[in-house]
Amino acid sequence: MAITNLASSSPFVALNLTFTPRLLPAFSPSNPSRSTNPSAFRLRTRAMGADLLGDFGARDPFPAELESKFGEKVLGNNDTEHKILIPNLSALSLAQQECSPVSPLQSPMSEDDAKKLLKKIVGWRLLNEEGGIKLQCLWKVRDFKCGVELINRILKVTEASGHFPSLHLELPNQVRAELWTASIGGLSMNDFIVAAKIDEIKTSDLAPKKRVWA
Repeated sequence: MAITNLASSSPFVALNLTFTPRLLPAFSPSNPSRSTNPSAFRLRTRAMGADLLGDFGARDPFPAELESKFGEKVLGNNDTEHKILIPNLSALSLAQQECSPVSPLQSPMSEDDAKKLLKKIVGWRLLNEEGGIKLQCLWKVRDFKCGVELINRILKVTEASGHFPSLHLELPNQVRAELWTASIGGLSMNDFIVAAKIDEIKTSDLAPKKRVWA
């Protein structure tokens, strides 16, 4: 293997690897050092100047390449336009979305729409009261101290959204959360966004311990 001098005025060096097939004689008892492989390869590394740095990544095609119309012989053309698409709001999960201001003139979400969004959150149910529809979720925790810890975790997650649930620590070991948008007397998208964010809170370390029977 021959390696030429890699020194260059540029901090980058382009390498050109050339594989040259070379036939070797077959194995014979009189000369056991011969390889049984019918062909071998000689690796030749050549350092190129800074003028070919484009070989390391994307580069503009050479004039001769354009004349050969090489782009028509492969998938896509040399003038193919590439775009990076940013996911729209509908492509994001509820937990990734942010709450937006709600006008008091806005109508509350219908029960049919609420039932569709209910499938995207875990453990919540619709609570239909005289004041409007609400979201409700219950957690069973190990003890009172774990209940306080869960409430603190919920408040920490919902603080950035500016849309807070109604939280209740019910003895002996239950936490109840209710979500609705009071300004419109019912549910808005903000309630489901906050519910999805609450769903991502770790609660396994606060759950009651399972009994193991001998």
